[in-house]
Parts: sequence; C-alpha cells; structure tokens
Amino acid sequence: MPTSRKTPGQISTFKPAWWLRSAHLQTLYPALFREVSSPPRQRERLRTPDNDFLDLDWCGEQGNATQPLILLLHGLTGSADSVYIKALQHCLLSHNMRSVALNFRGCSGEANHVARCYHSGDTQDIAFVYQTLREREPDSVLGAVGCSLGGNVLVKWLGEQGERVTLFGAVAVSVPFLLDACASKLDRGFSKLYRANLLRELKVYIAEKIAKLERIGNHKDANQLKALGNLSQITSFWEYDERVVAKLHGFESAQDYYLRSSSRQFLKTIATPTLLIHALDDPFMTQHVVPTQDELSVFVETEFYQHGGHVGFVSGNNPFKPVYWLETRITQFLLQRLTNQNTTH
Repeated sequence: MPTSRKTPGQISTFKPAWWLRSAHLQTLYPALFREVSSPPRQRERLRTPDNDFLDLDWCGEQGNATQPLILLLHGLTGSADSVYIKALQHCLLSHNMRSVALNFRGCSGEANHVARCYHSGDTQDIAFVYQTLREREPDSVLGAVGCSLGGNVLVKWLGEQGERVTLFGAVAVSVPFLLDACASKLDRGFSKLYRANLLRELKVYIAEKIAKLERIGNHKDANQLKALGNLSQITSFWEYDERVVAKLHGFESAQDYYLRSSSRQFLKTIATPTLLIHALDDPFMTQHVVPTQDELSVFVETEFYQHGGHVGFVSGNNPFKPVYWLETRITQFLLQRLTNQNTTH
C-alpha cells in the first residue's frame, strides 16, 4: 500500500466524522446536503482559438497582482457552481487569495458552439487559459487546484509542461490516476449508482449540445454528434468513452483514450510543488490506481487517507456542525507554499 509523505508545515491530518465513516456517506453527504452560497463573482467569456468559448468565474479583482490567483478545475459533469468549488472560492478569498474557476466546455449552463467536448485528458483548454492569465498578469503568482476529472487534467498538464509552467503550487484531489480501472470500478456494486447518474448527465449534455448547434446553424458539428448514434442504451463508461469520447477526440478506442489520458504516467515529470489528496476508500476507483513513491517527482507530496470518499473529507464530532476539511487543507497548503516562496526570494 502506498505510504503518505506529509507536507512540511502540515498542522492537521484528516479524521473522518464518526457519523460519516463510510466512503459513500463521505461522498454523498456534501454533494447532497451541503449548501454553499455563491461567492462574489464575475463571469468572463473567453473566445478559444477554435471559435468556441470558455466561461470563467472570477472571485476577487482581476489584475490585482498583490493577491495570488488560483485556477480551479471541477470534476465530470460539474461546474464552477459545484459545492466544492464555491466553498473553496470562499475559503481562498477569506485568506486574501483570488480565484478563477474554469467551466469546462458546455458546463457553464450553456452548450458550447462546436462538437468538441471536454474529457479527462484534454489539457489544451487549461493551457490556453493559463497562457491567457500569464499574458494578462505577468507579475501575479499563480496556483492551481483540480478535483476528480479536473485533478487528472491538472496533473497530466503539469507533467506535460514540466519546467515550462510557473505556478507556486498546485493541489489535485481524488484523481482518477488510471482511467480504465476507474471505469471498471464504476461497473460494480453501489458504485453503479454514481455511474448511472454521471452517464445520465452526459447524455443530456450531448442532447443539449446538438440542439444548440442546430439552433445556431452549425449543422456540420450537429451532424457529427448525431452520427454517434442513439446513446440512450449506453450503460457503462467503457461504452460511452468508446462511442463518444474516442470518436470525437481522435482516439482509436476507449482503451487508447484511457492509456493516453491517465495522469499517473505524468507524475514523474511534474516540476511544480504539488500536493495529492486522496482517500483509499474512494468509491470511484480502487487502491490499485494510487501511485507508488517511486512514480512521483521530488516536487510531488502525497496525503493518502484510509477514509474520505470522493471529494468528500468531512470531519467533526457534531452531526449538526460538519467540518469540511478539504478546502481548509487546500488553502493551508497554498499559504505554506507562498510562505516558502517568499522566504527563498
């Protein structure tokens, strides 16, 4: 079993709430029962090189180089309105850090303008957003946080870029390091309920995209999506990724997509101080997906916990006052990285 390297300066570790000890309760409780108000935000629409758009949700003043800026990446079928993103934006703001949440294509409440979607290995959009931020704010210190699919995208991108990217720190949470193993895990037991919900939302995503493309007169791309066939009978991620993701994004098959897009192979080349937070009982995957010590670059630190679920990590002794540990730990790590950076310059 992988061992955890604790972060220098770490003052707390995760202890699951006694009343939410199971992986499924840890996963479902914050997703279903936590209410988080929207932080003070402004939306910006970026035009992409392929004549599409990306919506960014800013929390904090754009261009204010006196405050660090953290790029946030959500998970599959999520958005900047996902509870964990809004909560993290609140927490970062309370510690004098700005944030900008990237909504992956079609996830901001409006279908995008081309057939292209988003997927676990698509690092082109994060690269475009990063370059845009760097050109606008050359003097700002930038960090990044990704959760679930967004964590896989972040880790893969960091590994691809190596020393070419200048971030003071990054955090990736509940990363599906091996996509094939994760797709298979979601075919078993209670995890099939997560699979059913995610696939239902993905099918709606495609249907809404087709309607939007026809409405704006982009019949070529609409027909490309229609050519994927009737998706209603798809019941597994292997099938969905074979029929949809592979065909839309130039992969030979679902297996080819999983092999090329899994982030575990990119951990060794990361040159950004990065923290991986992961629960070994994550119901979206098995312990087999978790990297071993010799697969990590010297810049990567890990906190692997026995419990915590998938983007859960709820602690506290009082069921009426749950403690949402995750955003506090992420913020703490980023603050520590800023302190370390300031003392070495």
